[in-house]
Amino acid sequence: MSDLNDVTRELTMLEFHRRTPAANGGVRRWPARAQNFGVEWVEADEEGAEVRYGSAHETMVLVFSQAALVTQGDAAPVEAAPRSVCIVAPGQAVVRMTAGGICVVLASQRDDLDLSRSLNADLFRQHDPRIKAATPAFGRVGDAAPVQVIAIDAFAAPAGNPRLKMLQSNTLSINWVDYDGPRDRRALSPHSHADLEQGSLAVAGRFVHHLRQRWGKDADAWRDDQHLEVGSPSLMVVPANLIHTSEGVGEGHHLLIDVFSPPRRDFIAKGWVHNAGDYRDVLR
Repeated sequence: MSDLNDVTRELTMLEFHRRTPAANGGVRRWPARAQNFGVEWVEADEEGAEVRYGSAHETMVLVFSQAALVTQGDAAPVEAAPRSVCIVAPGQAVVRMTAGGICVVLASQRDDLDLSRSLNADLFRQHDPRIKAATPAFGRVGDAAPVQVIAIDAFAAPAGNPRLKMLQSNTLSINWVDYDGPRDRRALSPHSHADLEQGSLAVAGRFVHHLRQRWGKDADAWRDDQHLEVGSPSLMVVPANLIHTSEGVGEGHHLLIDVFSPPRRDFIAKGWVHNAGDYRDVLR
């Protein structure tokens, strides 16, 4: 039997443009997953290309340098400006993109997407019992718009974390980590999660992901440290108990988005999650 400190699942490291996408209807799509959530990188080749999907829970649509139109059910389309996060109500949704546009769809459940077709599906054939379930979901406080658009630049980062902006849905939370130039490598933040997987989505810039496995009782299971340099777009899914930190390297803009499911209750308790007031924790 393995020690509880051992990493029981291999690390996911995907550089999307090195993998063959699913192409249809003027879009190219790269689906990936963790145990509790999916991350789909989407690029539009044609003006007005559409991404259609469905979910029993709220989803997040991330928009970067070009605007998109997001529609939920029969509601009117809502424009998502560049550098915004859309919280989309459960049900069927459509994202209409401009030529050359990029978006990311985050979901803890997708009715239309079999997660077994994800690019890293082979790593998730076995369930990791240490990871907290994504549900029961947080509850909404009051009525919410079918598509709520939150501009990243319209709110401040929490005190003491100037690079991070944090948001949640009912089953997800993200850290939007934005900075120019290299990260100060004298101020990195190595840490691990005992009961969560972390997705780190590199949107802009190059990063070195530093990884260390704790030593358990079985010395034959020990692994050397890893220092993996990757560009964007790419996704790392960090297993439970693997020590990790990410260092933006080189000049230029760096954008890294960390994804969690269930939402990070520790960050919510510290008052760091911008829209936490829109939700109630059903476990409390």
